[in-house]
Amino acid sequence: MGQRPQGISKQGHYAGGVSRLVAFAADIGIAWTALLLIFAGISAAATIVTGGTYRLSKFHTVVLIATCCWYPMYFAYQWALSGKTLGMALFGLRVVTVEGRAITPRSAVIRTVTLPLSIVIFGLGLVGIILRVDHRAWHDRFAKTCVVYDWDARAARMRWLARTSELPAARSAATEG
Repeated sequence: MGQRPQGISKQGHYAGGVSRLVAFAADIGIAWTALLLIFAGISAAATIVTGGTYRLSKFHTVVLIATCCWYPMYFAYQWALSGKTLGMALFGLRVVTVEGRAITPRSAVIRTVTLPLSIVIFGLGLVGIILRVDHRAWHDRFAKTCVVYDWDARAARMRWLARTSELPAARSAATEG
């Protein structure tokens, strides 16, 4: 028998700490870039409409409030919509319920609201990602969710089949021997 593609064997397994950290860092970068683009668009629109020059650095309170609203919306909306953020999609991760089903919008909001608790209390809430078999942090446990690998198994299988079909002589030799 041939070797199974790695993408298939990992799908559905609990995602490890490094994968989750890298995906989270990517999400922070993506969310920050998107927020800067939104601020730049607002500033440009205000300049065009009023003719004056506006710099958001003068509006510290507005920027702080917008930032504090943006990040929770970024995570909660994407988790509720598809079970993964852009960063998670880049690294093949998905949030599911502990039963393996798609998460509900309520679970996405609970996970988002409790995520800072996992980080703020000296990072203790994140220790479960390293020590627990299911790699669940506090925010995962509060929302009854877990993070799993979600690579496209069908695409991996097709790539594997394409590789073996390129070697017809090897396949016929294996069946004869």
